[in-house]
Amino acid sequence: MNSVIALFSDYTFQTVALGSALLGLISGVLGSFAVLRKQSLLGDGISHSALPGVVMAFVLLGSKNTEILLLGALISGLLATLFIVSIVRYTRVKFDSALALVMSVFFGLGLVMLTYVQKIPNSNQAGLKRFIFGQASTLLQRDIILMVICGLILLALVLLFWKEFKLFTFDADFAQSLGFSPKRLNLLLSFMIVLAIIIGLQAVGVILMSAMLITPAVAARQWTNKLWIMVMLSALFGAVSGIIGTAASSLVPKLPTGPAIVICISAIVVISVLFAPGRGILHRIYVRRRNRILYKLEGGKPDVPSN
Repeated sequence: MNSVIALFSDYTFQTVALGSALLGLISGVLGSFAVLRKQSLLGDGISHSALPGVVMAFVLLGSKNTEILLLGALISGLLATLFIVSIVRYTRVKFDSALALVMSVFFGLGLVMLTYVQKIPNSNQAGLKRFIFGQASTLLQRDIILMVICGLILLALVLLFWKEFKLFTFDADFAQSLGFSPKRLNLLLSFMIVLAIIIGLQAVGVILMSAMLITPAVAARQWTNKLWIMVMLSALFGAVSGIIGTAASSLVPKLPTGPAIVICISAIVVISVLFAPGRGILHRIYVRRRNRILYKLEGGKPDVPSN
C-alpha cells in the first residue's frame, strides 16, 4: 500500500498517467463512432500509415521535436485516409480491401525509410522506433499540454456535431434527406479519428494504437443501446485502463506501458462480453436455460434438434 501511495505521489507517474488517461478518453469517444459505423479497422490502417510521415519529417527537418514528428504523422495519416476514401469512391474496390492495400504500402514504406535512416551515422536519429511500439514513459509536460489542446478541440467538435454524427452513424441516407452531407461528415469524422490516433502514437505506438481506439467502444457497446451512454462508458473505460496500465507498468519491472494499457482494456472487454446484461454470454445462457425450464413447466415438449 505504501508503494502504491508513493507511486501516485510521483510527478513522473502523474504525468504519464494523465497522458494515458487523456488518450484513453479521447480514443474511447471517437472509437464509438468508428465501431458503430463498422469501420473498426480504420484506426489500424491510419496508425500504421503514420510511420512514413514521422520518418520523413525527421529526414527533411532533422529534428526530433515531438510536435514536428507528429505533424508529419498527421499529414501521412490524412494522405492515407484520402487514398482510402478515393479508392472506395472511384473504383469497385471495397473498403476493407482499400484499407489493407493502403496500410500495407504506407507501413512498408515507413519501415524501409526507418531502416535507411538508422544506417545514417547520425546519433540524432536514435529513438524513432518509439513510434512503432510506443514509449509512454517519455511523455513530458508539453506533450500533455498538446494532448489536452487536441482533446478539447475533438470533444468540442463531437458536442457541436453530435446530432449530425448520430444521424450519419445510424442512417446516412436519412441524414442526407435532411440536408446533411454524408461525404463532408465522413471526412470530418475521419479527420478527427486521424488526429486522435496521431496524439497517441508516442504513448502506445502505431501497432497498438488501433486497440486503444476500438476496444473501449467494444466493451461499452455490450452494456447499452444508447449512443450517449456508450460514448461515456467508452471514455471511462479508456481513461481507467490508461491509469491502471501506467500503474502496473510502474510497479512491475520492465513492463512496457503501452501493452499494459492494452491488456487492461482487453480485460474489460472480456468481462463485458461475459457478464454484460442483455448481450453478455453468461446472461444469454441463463435466459435460454430459464426459458427451457419455463417451457417444460408449462407442459411444452422439449426442443427437438433439427437435422
